[in-house]
Amino acid sequence: MDSAEYERKIAHRFAAFDQDGNGYIDRADFSSAAARLLTEFSTAARSERGQALYSGAEAFWQGMAGIADVDGDQRVTRSEFVGGAVKRLRDNPERFAEIARPFLRAALAVADEDGDGVTETTAVERALQALGADPHVSVFVAEALDEGREGRVSEDAVVAAFARYFTVVEPG
Repeated sequence: MDSAEYERKIAHRFAAFDQDGNGYIDRADFSSAAARLLTEFSTAARSERGQALYSGAEAFWQGMAGIADVDGDQRVTRSEFVGGAVKRLRDNPERFAEIARPFLRAALAVADEDGDGVTETTAVERALQALGADPHVSVFVAEALDEGREGRVSEDAVVAAFARYFTVVEPG
């Protein structure tokens, strides 16, 4: 795959972050994602899990801005995402995973409605749909994340898959 094709595919992933579709990624997109998850799982924003999710969203935004906001305007444009994030993260997907981990950990905790420390695949499906994923895709992804085929998903599996999705582009 040539560089132009790689960048085109990564740019497509930009839309996953641009929650409001205004053409750039900013703090509001991360806050919106957190709010949608809290609504989906009927979790109060002021609860411990709600606050952890907003803190994770802010940490994720700060990490993304630090990597990709080249001009420092507190917005990441599509070209900054492609030019900044792709070039910096393609060679180090683990860095991206660690930037995303606090948000993903908190999102899994919100989705763990019974608080037993196990996030069910059905809850992961709901979370993905709340974030804008197609229902059929969310089922497929949740099942793929269930490494033990026990109906549950681990934080490490989610973090690794998230990093792969945004930093590795398979052909086709």
